[in-house]
Amino acid sequence: MERRKGGADLEPIQTQDVKEIGELLRQRRKEMNISLKEAENATSIRINYLHSLEEGEMNKLISPIYAQGFFKQYASFLGIDGEQIVREHPGMFNRPETQEFSYGIGTLEVRSNPGAGVKWFPNAIWILGFVFVIVVAWYMARYLGVL
Repeated sequence: MERRKGGADLEPIQTQDVKEIGELLRQRRKEMNISLKEAENATSIRINYLHSLEEGEMNKLISPIYAQGFFKQYASFLGIDGEQIVREHPGMFNRPETQEFSYGIGTLEVRSNPGAGVKWFPNAIWILGFVFVIVVAWYMARYLGVL
């Protein structure tokens, strides 16, 4: 796979590069003599996500945005400049878009909102109430001789 520079059309970088970055995280953690459980407690990132980061399996994380945030936080915890790595490898967290469309029950079903037809009714009640209060106030003012 080749890397392209640009905006949203970045392709994911090669799997080998991601695995090397994950290995960098694992080596640094082991150099610091920290277990994954200790890293989980310190970063509040679940252990299975830390394991995925170290394995270079970014697609196992919740979303590309979470993956990037987890990576930066974990790298910072390990004393690695995660920001720089993300700048050098901008496509690391991009996922190829999977387009799924399955035919089945309900795929072409039009669903309606049960309350969509009566949106005007509550407003009409408020307007009628307001008009009633104004009329009563006018009659009371005339009855009491204020007007």
